[in-house]
Amino acid sequence: MVSAHKVLVLVADGSEEMETVISVDVLRRAGIHVHLAAAQDSVEATCSRGVRVTADGLLADVPGLAAGGYDAIVLPGGLAGAKTFAASPRVGALLREGEQAGLLVAAISPIALKAAGVFRGARITSHPSVRSELDAVYAYSEDRVVTDGKLVTSRGPGTTFDFALAIVKAICGAAKMHEIAEPMMLPPSLVQAL
Repeated sequence: MVSAHKVLVLVADGSEEMETVISVDVLRRAGIHVHLAAAQDSVEATCSRGVRVTADGLLADVPGLAAGGYDAIVLPGGLAGAKTFAASPRVGALLREGEQAGLLVAAISPIALKAAGVFRGARITSHPSVRSELDAVYAYSEDRVVTDGKLVTSRGPGTTFDFALAIVKAICGAAKMHEIAEPMMLPPSLVQAL
């Protein structure tokens, strides 16, 4: 069965491995086709704690969000990976395309959003270590996950299940979110808060 939904998830050296793998896993549990793209010259990414992740392909080979049929773009955190995303003209172009096309944009470390000039004034959250970089541009919250229209942001490794479920809810609806959360044995309070 071919999924009607498709999501582009980015990875780079220094990406946070839990945020990357949990996001991909939860989205795939929901039946979403996930393309993991490396935002560097190699499909092999060494994450922040030394775990190696092999991407499905290179970001350079992704034709665009609309051309690729994507519903969303997802940026895991991890400071070094997030800085790579923020410095990438290709990532910036995709984020601007996503905002303009009304596609879902999700980021655990949203510094790339600021670098791309997207979603200015939106309500967001992030890891506390980058809050000072975001306060002047966004309405900052310390909630675990913040959804503001077509933007989902989160805080770090411990909030990744919340983050991924919020993406599932935005793309597939609350019923699908609940359906996949139960067998993962996630606390009902976590799911109800979304």
